[in-house]
Amino acid sequence: MPRSVNAVASRARRKKVLKLAKGYFGRRKNVWTVAKNAVEKGLVYAYRDRRQKKRNFRALWIQRINAGSRLHGLSYSQFMGAVKKAGVELNRKVLADLAMNQPEAFKAIVEKVK
Repeated sequence: MPRSVNAVASRARRKKVLKLAKGYFGRRKNVWTVAKNAVEKGLVYAYRDRRQKKRNFRALWIQRINAGSRLHGLSYSQFMGAVKKAGVELNRKVLADLAMNQPEAFKAIVEKVK
């Protein structure tokens, strides 16, 4: 009996990976063995960085709030402590946006919590 290989499924699997490798440079986009490794690594990075993105944005917001509050004579920790004590229900994302794009509104918040 002749050997049977499911070439249709194999080809479909390879096509799927090569489609994911679209836009890669050099052999990573069209050579199966290289593209497979590049796509696997890319998917690992994508999974990891979906979690890391949240950390990075929180760190960015903290830096912006710190810079804004220091202009008004408070450190970040002093400011956030005062915000919690004053019962201001604004999260770091909103506070950072105010500190960066609407300094007068941020100043009003600082004056309220001082």
